[in-house]
Amino acid sequence: MKTIAYIVQKEFKQIFRNKGMLPIIFILPILQLVILSNAATYEVKNIKFAYIDSDHTSTSRELVEKFNASTYFNVLADFDSHDQASSAMLAGDVDVILEIPNNFERHLLKEKKASLSLIINAIDGAAAGVESGYVNQIVQNYNQNIKTELMDASQKAVQPVSIVSIPSFWYNVTLDYKTFMVPGILVLLVTMITLFLSGMNIVREKEIGTLEQMNVTPIRKSQFIIGKLFPFWIIGMGLLTIGLILAKVIFNIPMVGSLLLLYGYTSIYILVVLGMGLFISNFTDTQQQAMFISWFFVVIFILMSGLFTPIESMPKWAQIITEFNPVKYFVEIVRMVLLKGSGPLDILPQVLKTLLYAIVMNGLAVWSYKKVS
Repeated sequence: MKTIAYIVQKEFKQIFRNKGMLPIIFILPILQLVILSNAATYEVKNIKFAYIDSDHTSTSRELVEKFNASTYFNVLADFDSHDQASSAMLAGDVDVILEIPNNFERHLLKEKKASLSLIINAIDGAAAGVESGYVNQIVQNYNQNIKTELMDASQKAVQPVSIVSIPSFWYNVTLDYKTFMVPGILVLLVTMITLFLSGMNIVREKEIGTLEQMNVTPIRKSQFIIGKLFPFWIIGMGLLTIGLILAKVIFNIPMVGSLLLLYGYTSIYILVVLGMGLFISNFTDTQQQAMFISWFFVVIFILMSGLFTPIESMPKWAQIITEFNPVKYFVEIVRMVLLKGSGPLDILPQVLKTLLYAIVMNGLAVWSYKKVS
């Protein structure tokens, strides 16, 4: 134990002497959590909206006013022709074009139905889908309002019964995207920084030649690996603490479940990340190589973790691959514990898979590390 304690002490001194590591440990997590949590949103606002009103009636003007009153749309222009509107969209000045046809009000009065033409810039397919949903919601609400207004007063028509659903939103009552995104971004920070630091630290020993000096000492392989990785385990737990404090103070993220349970799982998860960092460092000779390979795997893990896109929406083969993604389990557990208040039995499947992943990953890392005495 004394040998491990000396190595850990030496590692902490080396970390705090490295001026390049300190900003990564202390400044980068704060900046990333604050910036990414505000930037990564599923909401689409400030939609550049234009329309072509060929009807010029009170009904068509009232419909346009509905869009003007919305906080999501910026009504920019009223075009006289379809060609003018198309040119504006081609130039990037307009995102959505609503075309109100001639005799729009007349068709509503006589035929009780009318059609609208909607053109959306769909280069960003996700944003286009959200914009289409916004437009349809406004049109449907407007449609309900004018049913009575456009009814002929001489007709005693029986109004159909309206069925109104009243939703109850659990775990995120205000539907705030930050409540959903901040826990996931916290996972991203803990994963990236611990992986990069652990991998680069050992490779740096190779670059400056001190690794060979330590290899010829009586220090056993297990003592060396534990001493090298334990400081980054502590740093990873510290990053979680900083992230949770920022999440509560800045974003007011609810923390319903047990933080002790979350720390317990994180302690296992960080072992997975450290094992990956050691495994990568065993096959690289420079910090640039270690950074590149680590980044390659991190990007895949994050994109297939369910952080930004639902796993259920992925192809079947991709869903199978995500079963081998440790980041997926961390994202699930952070959201389950913080937002739903899940207990140990609820997260037991993810814990067992992560524990198995840690054993396999660290076993491969230790096996692949060659200590020449």
